[in-house]
Amino acid sequence: MTLDEILEEIEKAESIVLLTHETPDGDAIGSSLGMKLALRKIGKEADLIVTKYARTFNFLPNIEEIKTTSDVEKYDLAISLDCATIKRIDNREYFDKAKKTISIDHHGSNEMYADINYVNPVAPACSEIVLTMLSYFNIEIDKEIGTCLMMGIITDTGGLQYPSTTADTFEYAAELLRKGVDIADICRRTLQEKTKSNFELQKIIMENLELLEDGKLAFSYVTKQDLLDVKAEEGDHEGLVNIGRSIEGVEVSAFIRQEDDENIFKISMRSNGKINVSDICLMFGGGGHPRAAGAKVKGTVEQIKEKIIKEVEKYL
Repeated sequence: MTLDEILEEIEKAESIVLLTHETPDGDAIGSSLGMKLALRKIGKEADLIVTKYARTFNFLPNIEEIKTTSDVEKYDLAISLDCATIKRIDNREYFDKAKKTISIDHHGSNEMYADINYVNPVAPACSEIVLTMLSYFNIEIDKEIGTCLMMGIITDTGGLQYPSTTADTFEYAAELLRKGVDIADICRRTLQEKTKSNFELQKIIMENLELLEDGKLAFSYVTKQDLLDVKAEEGDHEGLVNIGRSIEGVEVSAFIRQEDDENIFKISMRSNGKINVSDICLMFGGGGHPRAAGAKVKGTVEQIKEKIIKEVEKYL
């Protein structure tokens, strides 16, 4: 069984590194940090390496243990969490050089790139998969581990609101609540509290927003200069794509953000249910979930907008 194989690899590894995707969201940080703390319970110290993450997550226990680099040249075991493709792994060199690799993920578009792949596309969050694994391994889930994993679940389910949320999700939430995890505080910190830069970006998004295709497609953007003007930091752009999705009649919301390379934009797409945006983003070399996906593409705002309109039209 795959879980037994994973535990066997963990137990025999002398050195372990945990990795996740670039520009990590709450589920990426929550599942990775939760796994790190859980491995400590069985006497395994793992390095969690993340280049940068949003300050929104600074309240998580042991967040200060995240590293930006490592002196270890070749790990015995590399575990990627919440990452569908090998090309999106942050600090991928540690994964490529590792003697053994494991992928733990919940994306239906996962490319099964590791030596051992534990992928459950039905799970609403990678953090929920980690909870299942820890239960199977008989590793005690304390308040600290539970806070990290619940944060991942909260952010990937929109506060247990998205259709991907299952009965199991609520059962896990109830169990973690009994362990002292403050779910209300996690929701406030991750879903309600906004940085000033995020607030300023929301105003820009509203000014740039267009309703296209008879109001079924919402499109907006921010430029590199906009991000500089509001002094945006890592994570300050999170949630902006949902502004368009909240408008009555919108089926797809598309938001693009200019990268440091001015010819490249990051696309974020959200669906209200009828259209699979993962399929659309695959056409741009990206992917994700049916209701939430992304990609990177070259071009100007107008060029990218026209490409998005052309692809969305096929599904409307």
